[in-house]
Amino acid sequence: MQTEITQAQDLLDAKGRIIQEGWARHPYWNYERSKIKGGALKIKEWDYYAIINQQQGYAVTATISDLGYAALFALSYVDFNAAKVSQADALTFFPRGSIGLAPSSTEDSQVSWANKKLRIAFIKRGLQRHIMVACPTLVLPDGTVGLDYDITLTQAESSESLNIATSWKQQRKAFYLNEKVNCLKATGTIRRGMETENLLLGEAWGVLDWGRGRWTYQNTWYWASASGLLENVPFGLNLGYGFSDRTPASENAIFYNNCIHKLGEVSFHFNQEDMLAPWTMQDEQGRLDLVFEACVDRSSNTNFLIIKSDQHQVFGYFSGTCTLDDGTKLQIDRLLGFAEQVYNRW
Repeated sequence: MQTEITQAQDLLDAKGRIIQEGWARHPYWNYERSKIKGGALKIKEWDYYAIINQQQGYAVTATISDLGYAALFALSYVDFNAAKVSQADALTFFPRGSIGLAPSSTEDSQVSWANKKLRIAFIKRGLQRHIMVACPTLVLPDGTVGLDYDITLTQAESSESLNIATSWKQQRKAFYLNEKVNCLKATGTIRRGMETENLLLGEAWGVLDWGRGRWTYQNTWYWASASGLLENVPFGLNLGYGFSDRTPASENAIFYNNCIHKLGEVSFHFNQEDMLAPWTMQDEQGRLDLVFEACVDRSSNTNFLIIKSDQHQVFGYFSGTCTLDDGTKLQIDRLLGFAEQVYNRW
């Protein structure tokens, strides 16, 4: 039985444990970094955006994260048609909360970082999130040099998001607070080299992965996401498991017309030796039956002895069926999105 949280409350008690675990349709938990037990190096905070142009067949991503031992700043450009990806990232060590990520996903905020090769800024004002990224030296899949985008993501006023607060069985002071905001309408510009593209309303959609918590040392998780239009209605998927004790709640949901249709446990089936072979995804209740046709693997491997990260974020096409709470069955046909397997030790 999944526990749905329906009112605002503090996340942690005086001992650093979650007061009430579960999931919510809105970000009801009040996160306070000072209440976390175990030291600053164990605290993980991140904002991640993925914006996919369903019409033109490409995606851009941007990350600002404070992981205790290190801060990671990253961007990528994914070309579905060419099945290629370009990416750039930078690390700084031992930030321990100095990056300035906001304690709330709902409050207005601003966070930015830059070095000689990469500039990145996230600004939130009301229902809009402004994503500005530049990497003048990035070589794109077609050989063009330079990427610069300035995109505004707008959340519908009445829309629900998928929120989850769970802990680990082996250490209840280790916790995971996360919000996934799907179906964010994207407008703005993308400059590749000397050419500038203006995004048309309705062709590109974004997702926000907003996370805060204290993790255990070693974890593997699985996550899949998609956002777009299904017969002119906003539609999205958020599927994931493997990270923390999901007994109180899963983070699996269908987004349809800005409302959540909650799912139970979902499992991914794929070839560990060939991440680009087709994946399948089903839930335990028979409401989800998907095939994910992978086309490009955005992989990275970082190893600094005590810190290691092996990531495979695979972009491709979702097809299949899903069933809403009222029994309506939806047919999905090659909706662009991604699925990932990530192993972290830090």
